[in-house]
Amino acid sequence: MSSHPLKGLRILILEDEYLIALDVEQLCRDHGAEDVSIAHHIPAISESDAVPFDIAIIDLMLHEETTLPFAETLRARGIPFIFATGYADASEKFTRFSGVPVVGKPYSTEELISALVEARATAST
Repeated sequence: MSSHPLKGLRILILEDEYLIALDVEQLCRDHGAEDVSIAHHIPAISESDAVPFDIAIIDLMLHEETTLPFAETLRARGIPFIFATGYADASEKFTRFSGVPVVGKPYSTEELISALVEARATAST
């Protein structure tokens, strides 16, 4: 894998745990991301909105609210994303998202970056 596999990407981190979000932001920047935005609440994106990111890292639950509808919106818009979750029993929640990488917390740098690269490559084909 290149030392900058995320070169030029604009990444959204949807994560309610502040320290995890900061750590993931730094990992993305270290691997070449051009811009990294952190959201602690689900952003509203309508069909007419220009999306200010190329790919997203989505925590399954934010403040006890599921992010699955947001993921559906991204999929409908053709925006790649991965799930990052601490829920060990969440596999049944992802059945409608086959092909979307899921990384379990705690995850390694390599695991997270590989999942982002995989999601981006899958969306490009």
